[in-house]
Amino acid sequence: MVGARRWWPGFVVLSAIWGASFALIKVAVEAGVPPLWVALWRSLLGASTLWAILAVRRERAPRERAVWGHSAVVAVLLNTVPFTLFSFGETRVSSVLAGVLNATTPLFTLLFAVATVAEERRPGARRLSGLALGFAGVLTVLGVWRGIGSGEVTGGLACLAAACCYGAGFAYLRRFLSGRPHTVTALSAVQITCAAAELAVIAPLGAGAPHWPGAGPAAALLVLGAVGTGFAYVLNLGLVRAAGTAVASAVTYVMPLWSTALGAAFLAEPVGWNALVGGAAVIAAVVLTRPARAGAPAQRRTEDGTEDRTEGGKEGRMEDGMEGRMEDRTETPEQAATEAAHG
Repeated sequence: MVGARRWWPGFVVLSAIWGASFALIKVAVEAGVPPLWVALWRSLLGASTLWAILAVRRERAPRERAVWGHSAVVAVLLNTVPFTLFSFGETRVSSVLAGVLNATTPLFTLLFAVATVAEERRPGARRLSGLALGFAGVLTVLGVWRGIGSGEVTGGLACLAAACCYGAGFAYLRRFLSGRPHTVTALSAVQITCAAAELAVIAPLGAGAPHWPGAGPAAALLVLGAVGTGFAYVLNLGLVRAAGTAVASAVTYVMPLWSTALGAAFLAEPVGWNALVGGAAVIAAVVLTRPARAGAPAQRRTEDGTEDRTEGGKEGRMEDGMEGRMEDRTETPEQAATEAAHG
């Protein structure tokens, strides 16, 4: 109970920050900010925040060319493309639907893991049934009976494509960056810096020069970038340290609740039955597709008599004087999905 009191405030705040991302995007695009510029501003502000955090902590950023090269690829899959797609999607669908569709990210993560990771090649009947349920939930959320040509379906498919990019990005990250000795904060700073650089080239060419959208939308972009794409990474790290990756990854389940509540309360967006029913199916599917080992942490005694905490088959021991670097590394697809899948 004491442990829960320690981590649950961070859990609630983190889920609220990432759940609010979709409403903030909606405010920006409704004010006429082009999707490419929404993606660029949030990346610039997020990168600036993370570099400031690294400076305060006196942590060094990776210098290896391989890390920067792989980070540039990850940035395309986890930031540049999905940030743009979600922003474009929300020009046609509500932030409520965007938030629900974002919850499909773990399903796509599993699909790409099955295709690229040897130990995931046989997902089992339970996880396969979860994928089938998730697909049915997506069709319900999209309201495909209205016709593929409708604007809402087009926007929904853009959001779904963004979630698919997240799944591919996590598979790539797991293979090429998860074993690096750098902290999540350092790797995230490099990754989002690469995204900002990529978008700085693309946005002016694809959307022209930026313009002042007004104080409200500008504030929304500031919060979206500095808090949602910057500080939230550090908050997520604190949650992983306090409660483990299994609890931290459960933020994915709560985010749609926040996006739905905020979209309905502050943007007066309608909440259709298909969003509620389809969203419930997607969340149930995500629960089914989680590996069995991602449950409650096991503990064992180390040689010196202290306890090691195990999360998802990986040890998360906190060594004194190391500032939690073992917990500050990208370790599992579930943790990775939580860290970046926030619209």
